[in-house]
Amino acid sequence: MGWCLARPRKGGRCLECGSLFGIQPWHQASPPETGTRESEVWENFGFVFDCPKVLRIKMFGIGCECFCWDSASEFYPLEPQPFSLPYPIPQWPQGQGFATGKICLGEIEVLKITKFEGIWSCTPRKSKGVTFYRPVDVPEGFFSLGHYCQPNDQPLRGYVLVAQDVGATRQNISSICGSVPNNSPALKKPFGYTLIWRTDSHHSGCGYVWLPKPPAGYKAIGYVVTGKPDEPDFEEVRCVRADLTETTETCDMIFETDSSFSKPPLRVWNMRPSRRGMLAKSVCVGTFFCTTNHSSGDELNIACLKNLDSTLHAMPNLDQIHALIKHYGPTVFFHPDEIYLPSSVSWFFKNGALLYRNGKVKGEPIDSRGSNLPGGGRNDGEYWIDLPDNKDERNFLKNGDIESAELYVHVKPALGGTFTDIVMWVFCPFNGPATIKASLVNIELSKIGEHVGDWEHYTLRVCNFTGELWSMYFSEHSGGEWVNACNLEYIEGNKPIVYSSKSGHSSYPHPGCYIQGSSKIGIGLRNDVAQSKYFVDSSTRYQIIAAEYLGVGVVNEPNWLQYMREWGPTIVYDARSELNKIISYFPILLRFSAETFFELFPTEIYGEEGPTGPKEKDNWVGDERS
Repeated sequence: MGWCLARPRKGGRCLECGSLFGIQPWHQASPPETGTRESEVWENFGFVFDCPKVLRIKMFGIGCECFCWDSASEFYPLEPQPFSLPYPIPQWPQGQGFATGKICLGEIEVLKITKFEGIWSCTPRKSKGVTFYRPVDVPEGFFSLGHYCQPNDQPLRGYVLVAQDVGATRQNISSICGSVPNNSPALKKPFGYTLIWRTDSHHSGCGYVWLPKPPAGYKAIGYVVTGKPDEPDFEEVRCVRADLTETTETCDMIFETDSSFSKPPLRVWNMRPSRRGMLAKSVCVGTFFCTTNHSSGDELNIACLKNLDSTLHAMPNLDQIHALIKHYGPTVFFHPDEIYLPSSVSWFFKNGALLYRNGKVKGEPIDSRGSNLPGGGRNDGEYWIDLPDNKDERNFLKNGDIESAELYVHVKPALGGTFTDIVMWVFCPFNGPATIKASLVNIELSKIGEHVGDWEHYTLRVCNFTGELWSMYFSEHSGGEWVNACNLEYIEGNKPIVYSSKSGHSSYPHPGCYIQGSSKIGIGLRNDVAQSKYFVDSSTRYQIIAAEYLGVGVVNEPNWLQYMREWGPTIVYDARSELNKIISYFPILLRFSAETFFELFPTEIYGEEGPTGPKEKDNWVGDERS
């Protein structure tokens, strides 16, 4: 183990056992008085290392029994710092239950806790590590359901729900939910704990992960982590009656130890409800899942909550929706070289878009509101929209009209009504051809990727406990990603920035060049995004087109929203021959078969096929793809 004399930070954690230590220049340190603390202070190369563990000198290195450093660069901050939005959250218009701090799920009421106390940090070699936390400042009458875990290289940006049994109002709740009341309490203490994992070291302060043992008919909602081998107190958490819970699944992995750190290794995941979307009742609690032996598809022994209150009282009303959009509405930047800009739907119709029907040669003009479009049904191929035949008129429509552009907003419940998804759709009359990047070679295609009518979207996810912007979803070709609010760019106040890619209009959180394809061989579709003079401020230029949970008649859905067919014609062309021509331009080392080339990209680029409208997309009712 080598030692670097680079100036370290002022403190850190033992990279494996998690114990805290301080670092200071040797001339500022004074030896500890005998018997004042259980530690030893070592002076090495001009620095004093003050660790609660008994430190021992190793050859050209220093560390406690379960940890070592390769260089001073491996010191990490003591704990992630809390994140807050750039500006304070405003006072929202008055409503029923939105942003009141509490949400009733039927027989239990929940609060969101974001203040934590660190229990144990775990940082094996070559890992950024994680910290496990327990919620603090839990109000009287509420109980923790499990502990929280997150990576150390991210701001402290998480939550867990705490719950109380509202059994006194159970009879009233059953009438709201339309169910027969259950006389068993909603919450019960575990009758014990199962030790799931522990560090191999026997020092105090190391980590122990426990799974609560729920009583019969109840489910555990989260794990408990301790720094001692003693079984946790039965008062630490509560289990929830099984009929008030839903199943969960793992999503992204937070952390994994290797065999050199512990046997068996520990794997920690974030969890999410198995059933998601605007009709789902599942509520995410914020706890984690961990195991030493888990296979994909296995049912988890940790559940989430279920919202049995069909009134969705914590969702924002119409005035609150407008306030949220005005406060958080992003600015969408299009590329400086963008040719195919957005427009409003009415501008597209008024300036020459035509409705075609199968078996008829001539298209029919569409009125500005889309009232003559066939509504309902399904995408059966009987109708489609196309540009006019005249070349000048076609090119005029292709270029769009950014002055008329606006965002079309669909508001819906998420995660059982504990969050609100504000889905913002942008319409572009034309999607331009793709550009392929292969190492240093950029090839602009002539046809591949083109289609008439392009619907793209991004989604703001707002916490219904506080009205705080929690995360954003950026849609890309055939997929997308969720980005935490702490990793967004903001242009004004709490308004994020969305970057729309050149020609393809996919959404991204930061400027740059995004390659969609194979990172191993360095070939893929090029998505360039940057700020420019072309932008749309969605906080002022928007139209709410749907919010079903508000009830019939509160939001009038436009006629064109009911059009379930394609917004462009289907044209099949020989993409394979064009790709073979492209391959001939590559250096010999980069050449490979067209079959392999085809597999790198989304199938949507291999022919012109107009997309269906927003209401026909699977994320209209379901959750985003991630």
